[in-house]
Amino acid sequence: MMEVKAIIRPNKLAILRNTLINLPGFPGMTISKAEGFGAPSRTNKVNIKDELTDYSAKIKIEIICNDEIAEVLMDKIVTICQTGQIGDGVVWCTPVTQAYFIAKSTP
Repeated sequence: MMEVKAIIRPNKLAILRNTLINLPGFPGMTISKAEGFGAPSRTNKVNIKDELTDYSAKIKIEIICNDEIAEVLMDKIVTICQTGQIGDGVVWCTPVTQAYFIAKSTP
């Protein structure tokens, strides 16, 4: 199993959700609000306002999935969420050694 995580722009969430939900084998995702800023060497701060307001709203997505679909999910996230500008986000994948669904078992 793998965990696919991504930080994306909030305005990309709806189209990403609609695309992923139609993929065969898509297991669902967890979404949370996040804030962040880029590395100082990658951004061009032109005034003090830019220095003090460099945090921007982002969405964090987490998906636990089978190994076979992880690469497909990452490709879809990059394709859909990419605008070509700094601040588009990042997507990464890490192995999951164990995971359990928490559900009430039937007696």
